[in-house]
Amino acid sequence: MEIQKLYDIDDIECEDITIGLVRLAKHIPDHEFFFRINEKNNLNFSRIEDFVFHGSYFNYYFPRFEAYHKFTKTCFTFISNKSSESSQKKIQTELFSEEENIKFLLNNQTEVEYIIHSSEQFPDFSVILLPENLVFPIQDYQLSSEEELYQIIQYYE
Repeated sequence: MEIQKLYDIDDIECEDITIGLVRLAKHIPDHEFFFRINEKNNLNFSRIEDFVFHGSYFNYYFPRFEAYHKFTKTCFTFISNKSSESSQKKIQTELFSEEENIKFLLNNQTEVEYIIHSSEQFPDFSVILLPENLVFPIQDYQLSSEEELYQIIQYYE
């Protein structure tokens, strides 16, 4: 009996996902920022296991914070755009290595403090009330399936 092929893996297209970009008006520590968000929203953002990016010379650690919004039944995850720490794996022997001890998930958006991801296909980040005079409005950003961050989010989801 021949097995029928239901789909061709090469024909499957990954859809873009929407993430939110959070820029702070002034720098404050993570714990203070999430305390203010939790206080304003009656949410419980808490730190979860850091996302680890394995580079050629360094391992980079990005803090993650997660909360469940009961009304919309949505899980929101904040990921720091800038690595909080790094550990060197091996000595750089190349003169012009592009890898440094600090890494940004979005290299072209270095002023972004946090990246928000939602468990929803079409997220509504407006349900999270942000502290006034501390945060600029959340900017929606389309992430294509070819980008490295897309693969990272899919892996940790």
